[in-house]
Amino acid sequence: MLDSSPVRVSTTGTTVLRRSDVAGLLSMKDCIDAVERAFADHANGKTIPPAVLGVHVDGGGFHVKTAGLAEPGRFVAKINANFPANPAAFGLPTIQGILALFNAADGRVLALMDSIEITSLRTAAATAVAANHLAPERAAVTIVGCGEQSRYQLRALACVRSIERVRAFDIDRSRATRFATDAKRQLGLDVSLLNNLRDAASETTIWITCTSARRWFLGREHVAPGAFVAAVGADNPEKQEIEPELLATSAVVADIVEQCATIGDLHHAIATGVMSRSDVRAELADVVTGRKPGRLSNDDIVVFDSTGTALQDVAAASLVYDRALATECGHMVDLGTP
Repeated sequence: MLDSSPVRVSTTGTTVLRRSDVAGLLSMKDCIDAVERAFADHANGKTIPPAVLGVHVDGGGFHVKTAGLAEPGRFVAKINANFPANPAAFGLPTIQGILALFNAADGRVLALMDSIEITSLRTAAATAVAANHLAPERAAVTIVGCGEQSRYQLRALACVRSIERVRAFDIDRSRATRFATDAKRQLGLDVSLLNNLRDAASETTIWITCTSARRWFLGREHVAPGAFVAAVGADNPEKQEIEPELLATSAVVADIVEQCATIGDLHHAIATGVMSRSDVRAELADVVTGRKPGRLSNDDIVVFDSTGTALQDVAAASLVYDRALATECGHMVDLGTP
């Protein structure tokens, strides 16, 4: 059993960090900045390219995501379990897992940390990075799916846009009500609840979808010219949030094109024959560095297909680790002890 008493973090051992440690060491704003730098590094060839492995089981699945940064020489391997029924059925989080941070030069295991907070923060941070480059300045927001991730998404968006209105929809009305209460308490934002998405179609400038849906629900009829859509929920081939024809008639920006074509909403658009990989306007890394345009006109509908990449994980985890060393946070163990 792990000793719960804090000890001095050592550069020769492995630092173990709980979720509360991660939350205390990494603010949303700092995570957004770190994630943006990681995408810029990726565009400039300064990363160990990301990879993903997924395994599906009854009721959920597991995925392994890896990537690295040349500077400061860090590599991440994150193993997450994703079981959407957990909160209602077992009182457990939907996502549970662990993240291992390595020294990319010599392979030392620098840290082991709970992955829930890292995943929640970095997922929302990627939305904020994309929104800052691609979304209209006027932020009339509709969030679809009011689970835990929705709270992080709203926090992140508030870092890059002045939010004038928030609407929310969830198939579970009580979950949407709890989200609205939390938004008021945490951010001072009033949230109105929707009975259907059509009611928000003409007013919404920023859509955020973060559900576990397996059939698209956001289509051409819902999204007005000039709007930005962050499609966050589809992270395996069975999940789908966005109508393929909406993608085909929009400017699609992918976090990682190959990954989106395999497990994202782009995957479904390709499968139905309305898009190909070459129809994607840009990867987020190219938009961040200005190598490719994201939005060409004020009337462009821009869809950010966010499947989640370990580039985001390694950026966030590396910053957490450095701060843990500086503040002597966490617990040091020697994994090599017999």
